[in-house]
Amino acid sequence: MNMLSREFTRREWLAAIAGLVATAAVPAFLRAASAGPKAGDTLPDLTSFGLEGTLPDLKGKTVLIDFWASWCGPCKKSFPSLAKLHEKYSAKGFLILAVSVDEEKEDMDKFLEKNPVPFPVVRDPKSQLAEKLGIDVMPTSILVGADGKIRMVHRGFEGESTRKQYQTDIEAALAAK
Repeated sequence: MNMLSREFTRREWLAAIAGLVATAAVPAFLRAASAGPKAGDTLPDLTSFGLEGTLPDLKGKTVLIDFWASWCGPCKKSFPSLAKLHEKYSAKGFLILAVSVDEEKEDMDKFLEKNPVPFPVVRDPKSQLAEKLGIDVMPTSILVGADGKIRMVHRGFEGESTRKQYQTDIEAALAAK
């Protein structure tokens, strides 16, 4: 009887975990499907989110806003690709704005010391902008056209395939100016 009772408890425990996982997955799925920026949305005014650092003038430019964090491995891997895109397109009215979501400025500074970038970086210390835009994956990049409308949202970084996708999207946005 002890054996049955113990087995039953284990099954109940596993069923409870499966139920919790299923319950947690549904809201995450719904949140991913409905929250966050979408193509066609207007980018909110970045000056109203308490960002630290100097915001460049974005007016009339095609901008890739890249949300990242010092603890994010894929973010570190994305920076060389972003630097190449910056070099290739900045003279054509393209700008990359990196937005760190690190809570501590020191963490961001140490990361940038080891991984310097040629584009502007600001910090969203309270994640106000990230929350407003529904950013829940690092890195997440948002391509904004010269008209201030979001053209593309890309979550994660998968190396060369992501860089090629960025390049295609940037070229289309620059052509649409």
